[in-house]
Amino acid sequence: MADPQGYQNGRRVAIVDGLRTPFMKSGTTYEHLTPIDLGTAAVNELVQRSAVDPEAIDLVVYGAVVPVVAAPNIAREVSTGANLPRSVDAYSVSRACATSTQATINAVQSILSGDSEVAIAGGADSLSRPPITYSDNATAALMRAAKARDVSGKLKAFSQVRPKDLAPSAPALEDMSSGLTMGDAAEKMARENGISREAQDAYAYESHMKAHEAWEKGVFDSEVMHFAVPPSYETTAERDNLTRGDSTLEALAKLRPAFDKRYGTVTAGNSSPLTDGASAVLLMEEKTAERLGFIPRAFIKSWGFAALDPSWQMLMGPSFATPIALDRAGMTLDEIDVVDMHEAFAAQMLSNLQAFASPEWAQKHLGRDRAIGEIPSDKLNLYGGSISLGHPFAATGTRQLTTMANELVRRDTGTALITQCAAGGLGAAVILER
Repeated sequence: MADPQGYQNGRRVAIVDGLRTPFMKSGTTYEHLTPIDLGTAAVNELVQRSAVDPEAIDLVVYGAVVPVVAAPNIAREVSTGANLPRSVDAYSVSRACATSTQATINAVQSILSGDSEVAIAGGADSLSRPPITYSDNATAALMRAAKARDVSGKLKAFSQVRPKDLAPSAPALEDMSSGLTMGDAAEKMARENGISREAQDAYAYESHMKAHEAWEKGVFDSEVMHFAVPPSYETTAERDNLTRGDSTLEALAKLRPAFDKRYGTVTAGNSSPLTDGASAVLLMEEKTAERLGFIPRAFIKSWGFAALDPSWQMLMGPSFATPIALDRAGMTLDEIDVVDMHEAFAAQMLSNLQAFASPEWAQKHLGRDRAIGEIPSDKLNLYGGSISLGHPFAATGTRQLTTMANELVRRDTGTALITQCAAGGLGAAVILER
């Protein structure tokens, strides 16, 4: 059998450390911070905690889904903001909710090719600080005014602008190609796949219970930094503020649909919330880690990316990307010890789990004779997920990778599958091994 995808020419890449900020509901603790602020804090803390020599780092790959317009290359801003040497190469990526997974795989490929030895990958987003846009007419007037040479010219540039043109446009999490918001896509999947409101609420409840228990047991203590929040530094964020340990099925059942107001089943309670936060991982080739005195937590064994028609079932990406990653690892799903799937919505989770277990679905959509496989509940999202922990879009992938690498350390053996759906009908999957 050929080597797994991640093992090339006797080289393999290790996650040697990883962490994240606490994840905070947008409009709360981090409301004045940008993705650059959050990403810089996470990377700076990762470097300090790991005790890696900044001079040894030669690459930063980082991303944001909701960009800072004034600084489009967030990776470079984070790198310099974290006081890494100015010689460290840094570039940004974006793959919607799989952004930091893409950042990680780009860094892995750079290390495997010999272009880099030590890399940091991750992502950050602030939904508290989205870019605000204006109408095309107002934008055109502003551009004309910028080119005008005198005051009269600048005033003339606005002569055709009406008051309604000056109203800011509210940010919309909408897929341009399909015209669907993520919530609309989840409603469509729930309807077409027969996912009931009760099943969605039950899934969301379990996510919160798992996350609450994980926090109480200290599972996240080593991977979530304490963050003194600038500019006053009077508040220190220590834990996610989205996990509801007091959640009940009765309370979830009372929530009104958030998207299809009349017939919908997707609510704020069974969806991932708008979240601010950042995460990062430290990556090294195995021999480099040994030379520098680092103990690998887990190795990147394989990965897979996939795309599907976003106007169909936009958030089915895990069901398409996972088989690719499994094939490249030379594995079947039943050989995976633990699975962490991004919880965009309970409807999306339940739709993908249904697809994973269905031979008919596999034959129709993947051209395979066998189902991907059923995921036992005791293997899935052991410590909650995006519904209960939060979902700063670009930070979720490396949040999952860090948690699963640490889980393999606790077990001192095994394999883990990390997978995400993403806007635009995209999917990502990574398999870790210890």
